[in-house]
Amino acid sequence: MPAQIIGFEDNKRISTQKLLQQIYAALEEGQTEFEVLSSGHHNIGGPLWTEDGTPLRFTVRNPGQRVGSFGLDGTEIVVEGPAPADAGWLNAGATLTIKGDGGDTTAHCAAAGKIYVAGRVGTRSGSLMKHDPAYEPPEFWVMKNTGSFSFEFAGGGIAVVCGYGCEDLYSILGDRSCMGMVGGTIYVRGPVKGLSEDVWLLDLDDADRQFLRAGMPVFLDKVDRTQLLETLTDFSQWKKVVAKTYEERRVHSRITMREYRLDKWVEGSIFGDVVQDDYDQIAGLVNAGDDRLKVPHWQDKRYGAPCQVSCPSAIQTQDRINLLRQGKTQEALELVLQYSPFPGSVCGEVCPNLCMDACTRQYLDHPVAMKELGKLSLDAASPKAKKATGKKVAVVGGGPGGLSAAWQLRLLGHQVTVYEADKEVGGKLMQVIPDERLPRELLKTEIARIRKMGVDIKTETPVDAPLFETIREQSDAVVIASGAHNPVVIPFPGHERMVKGLYFLKEINSGKRPSVGEKVVVLGAGNAGMDVCLGAYAMGAKQVTAVDIQRPAAYKHEIDHVKALGGEIRWPVFTEKITDKGLVTKDGELIAADTVIIAIGERPDLSYVPREWLSDKGMMDVDACRQVTGAPGVFAIGDTIQPGLLTHAIGNGREVAEHIDTFLSGAELVPRKKLETIPQSCLSKELFKPQNRGRFCVVDAKTETNRCLSCGTCRDCSMCLEACPEGAIRRVEKDGGEYEYVSDDHLCIGCGICSGICPCGIWAMELVV
Repeated sequence: MPAQIIGFEDNKRISTQKLLQQIYAALEEGQTEFEVLSSGHHNIGGPLWTEDGTPLRFTVRNPGQRVGSFGLDGTEIVVEGPAPADAGWLNAGATLTIKGDGGDTTAHCAAAGKIYVAGRVGTRSGSLMKHDPAYEPPEFWVMKNTGSFSFEFAGGGIAVVCGYGCEDLYSILGDRSCMGMVGGTIYVRGPVKGLSEDVWLLDLDDADRQFLRAGMPVFLDKVDRTQLLETLTDFSQWKKVVAKTYEERRVHSRITMREYRLDKWVEGSIFGDVVQDDYDQIAGLVNAGDDRLKVPHWQDKRYGAPCQVSCPSAIQTQDRINLLRQGKTQEALELVLQYSPFPGSVCGEVCPNLCMDACTRQYLDHPVAMKELGKLSLDAASPKAKKATGKKVAVVGGGPGGLSAAWQLRLLGHQVTVYEADKEVGGKLMQVIPDERLPRELLKTEIARIRKMGVDIKTETPVDAPLFETIREQSDAVVIASGAHNPVVIPFPGHERMVKGLYFLKEINSGKRPSVGEKVVVLGAGNAGMDVCLGAYAMGAKQVTAVDIQRPAAYKHEIDHVKALGGEIRWPVFTEKITDKGLVTKDGELIAADTVIIAIGERPDLSYVPREWLSDKGMMDVDACRQVTGAPGVFAIGDTIQPGLLTHAIGNGREVAEHIDTFLSGAELVPRKKLETIPQSCLSKELFKPQNRGRFCVVDAKTETNRCLSCGTCRDCSMCLEACPEGAIRRVEKDGGEYEYVSDDHLCIGCGICSGICPCGIWAMELVV
């Protein structure tokens, strides 16, 4: 029989301390069920536990603040009626059911357990919810609506706001919901407006529907509303809110150096070009051996070239050009295939070429022509794969990341099968990028090379949860590389009128001609937005305007292409709503449009993997070696982890293939360290004359061997050997055609001429201490 705890004595309310002491005393006597008649007493229901783990159950009437606060796993609290503020505050595992309304800050700071509310909840409910990955995420179910600032600074957990009977409200999440939200998922049914800019409003995927379908009957049973099951499982009425990733929320506000000098420069400030040398010791004689002040060290490849380090695929262009310089053309063309199976498609056509932005040669005239070098390898023969290992690896997704991983794994001797939902592999390379930017025959040539290598590709094979489990059972390792194909939409009023840019481009690339009218507005001025602009013009648009809230993130040549067609790029533009006449800004301006297309990013559909494999942001949760947390042998890359460029996905593919090879060998996985970029001060740029400063044209990419500085990698020019005044340097041949330059300590006087004359930054002078 439950222990009766009464909050009155002699018709007078007792203190909270005295009421709680009654509970503690009954608990000591072995009671595990309690009926509490309260009168605003605080903190009923936790933190309490039994020595043998027997569950505790509280039935409470008229509680005060913080009912169920710090509630632990194994405790169930049922409030017969409403509850005031802080119900379920810092819940650590208890199940709290409120059969009425919840007050302000219900589920505030909840970290585990489940909270069910039969009515509505007040302001800041769900704020600061969090999720410790060692435990199941907290769940917060609400029948009606929330007050303003709900889910403020939420960092994890799952919330379900049913919006029942609240269809006429402005927003069932209240005003300014999800401010500062960085994690977790909120399922919401009904109108939602005024969301924070820190989140996306997305459609449900299969995993979302499965979660709601499983949890809804439990919730309705808890709050005595089982008759609403059919109504609340009509998933056409539901959306979900997820936090933007760090990359998605970061606003690029960096100004150019010209803008800084013209607008921000403070006269008389401290200048950064004052160099302090370390020549504070003076030798009386020219010394050799141990008496030198400084000694030279030959440090070939101690640093990475700027092009290599900035390339997400880590292609060693300086090595490629050195091979061309030595006349080893075939080896040079095949070298890039060790890093990417798409030298022609990506490096030569659609890559933004971050390597060129970092190239040291730009400080003399123009960067080395990486695009042309990439195209040289289009028809290069495939490298030979290593001896077969007998290991099977499955790759889910045939986009650039998945195909890169498959290519690298096959080179390492593993048997690889790629599962692709579309009728052709290639991902966004095939489905989205316009033909004028990436000729289809060129891409198909490189895909054919992957097939010829022996990669088994299964197209028109969408992977769902059952198939994924089968794949995992039949494979020694699995790579999740399904990309991001779920476009994000900002819930402006009228957002349902917008066309999703990804779907628009896919239609064009599949041979269809979607109608756009004469005037088109594109929301988003990144590279994807520029592709949409080009697609709109190709479909017959007469005027295309791209708008963004910040400086356009698209690369200059992409923007220039759109402008050359008559396109307009406007920023900052803040959207108020979308109407049948176009886009209305927050300033009240109407930007007329027959069609408004949104192209601000996509999120992955990972409904085929277990939910516990996902981070609070709905992305794959991986360690530093890209292995899925809690799932040995399962790895994830590309947009399933975080948004990135095509070349990021390709680089991820090579990296994860190396980790899988290590995993399959039984060795310990070790995170890769990024190579340090060689300091510009180490390079002798004055030894290279500027060329073609006015008109730059590459006729033959092989001639770039004369322009590349071979930053950080010895080009075997022997200038140091010939310039050393003491003859202290010699070239030593090693096995396999390798070599090194050595300085004789008995002859070297530490003059530093070798360091000063080296064009590649290979010789470093180190102070003797």
